[in-house]
Amino acid sequence: MLKSLLHPAAYLFALLALCGFGYLCLSLWSELRYLARRRSLRLEAQSSFAPGISILKPLRGSDRQMYESFRSHCLQDYPAYEIIFGVSSTDDDAVAEVERLQREFPERAIRLVVCPEVLGSNGKVSNLVQMMRQARYDFLLINDSDIRVLPDYLRRVVAPMADERVGLVTALYRAGSGSLASRMEAVGIATDFAGGVLCAMELDGGLRFGLGSTLAFRRKAAETIGGLEALLDYLADDHELGRMIADAGYRLALADTVVETHLPAYGFGAMFQHQLRWARTIRDLRKLSYVGTLLTFGLPWAMLAALCAAGAPWSLALVAVVALARFASGYTLAGPILGDHQALRDLWMIPARDLAGLAIWFASFTGDTIVWRGERFHLKDGKLIRA
Repeated sequence: MLKSLLHPAAYLFALLALCGFGYLCLSLWSELRYLARRRSLRLEAQSSFAPGISILKPLRGSDRQMYESFRSHCLQDYPAYEIIFGVSSTDDDAVAEVERLQREFPERAIRLVVCPEVLGSNGKVSNLVQMMRQARYDFLLINDSDIRVLPDYLRRVVAPMADERVGLVTALYRAGSGSLASRMEAVGIATDFAGGVLCAMELDGGLRFGLGSTLAFRRKAAETIGGLEALLDYLADDHELGRMIADAGYRLALADTVVETHLPAYGFGAMFQHQLRWARTIRDLRKLSYVGTLLTFGLPWAMLAALCAAGAPWSLALVAVVALARFASGYTLAGPILGDHQALRDLWMIPARDLAGLAIWFASFTGDTIVWRGERFHLKDGKLIRA
């Protein structure tokens, strides 16, 4: 009886694995096309286009990696820029780090803005709205407090906006990590998330969303969508800012630079909850395409097919072919594209990470509640509703 059930399951899992193999081929093709385009992006970064730019960094609390990330923004090879930090209260631990930065770099235009108004469910965007009022320049850049950048970061990010049709520029990122769980998440960011971004660019005929690692945009593009106020109740404000600017008729571009973030050294439970929050966010924002991501888990489906087929030769061959494509894609992303040396060393985690990703996909349908910054919310069409 068990054998009669396992054989049909093996064939079903094999079919799903073949779908995943097709996605991996698409991912590899997208990665190679991106690498081919990157030479022209590097030529753009050498142009003389360098408008003044205001960097907006909303803060809440501090961590041991944050100050070095701040410093990297003060070491830019760029003629005119300012950095505006925003906090909700002067009691925030991040205030001391900003004051330390001001002492170390007195020649830089570094300002701290206190943002007392609560304008919507998303406190970060609420602060950004108030910070943007203080911005001096018509080109703006938002990134998270833990983002570390290279000295030519601003030049490379601003370069695509020499074309007035480009309204927003974003950037890929790699993640530093400490614990085993955070290293597994970093492997997912390098070998799965980044590939998904490149695939989406090919399938959608261009970029249609932003990434929180970098959001550089024209003030007039933001004004076209109603300002940052339009994002006040969205959780994935980075995604929505890009989508809205694209819908307003502007092009979006991916910068020829990779930034770095640092994941907390958390355990597997905290990692699972963090990934679950974002899985539910994506499920809520992109309902149909999110369902389709079930077909992208080629390696777990192939492994399940081999298990149900009791290691039949055809099933082991399927595992080998899918694994080869998965590791080839992962190597291309972590190596030539992201320059993520840690993820390259941790490629052996890919099977476990993909199995966890499949479990998170199923778990994302068990509710619409998320915990964000210590508060519980329900998600509805990407918006936050207090639980």
